[in-house]
Amino acid sequence: MNTTKDTVVAQPINLTEGAITHLKRIIIEQNVPEDHGLRIGVKGGGCSGFSYLLGFDVQKEKDDTFDIGGIKVLMEKSHGIYLLGMEIDWVEGLNNRGFSFNNPNASDTCGCGTSFSA
Repeated sequence: MNTTKDTVVAQPINLTEGAITHLKRIIIEQNVPEDHGLRIGVKGGGCSGFSYLLGFDVQKEKDDTFDIGGIKVLMEKSHGIYLLGMEIDWVEGLNNRGFSFNNPNASDTCGCGTSFSA
């Protein structure tokens, strides 16, 4: 008897429509290879303890993969505890322009919004 079990993993983060639109533009303009996905993660450092990682990369063994708005998203499994429920948006205003991170797991963030403590 052959049985298979499909596991559905909910996406841990959300990309707003503005972020998706801008990321798709970057993929086209920078000619990102088809085997690359958007890597979202954290690394030690920054003025609050952790910094966000956001860039295009190939899938690695420790990654979970998600499709969010037609974009292949890669995230190292161990980073999920820091990023679960986070929303990434694209902001374009008079004072700033770029990706913004709204992370419910952050107990403190720096003034620039690119580093946090958990």
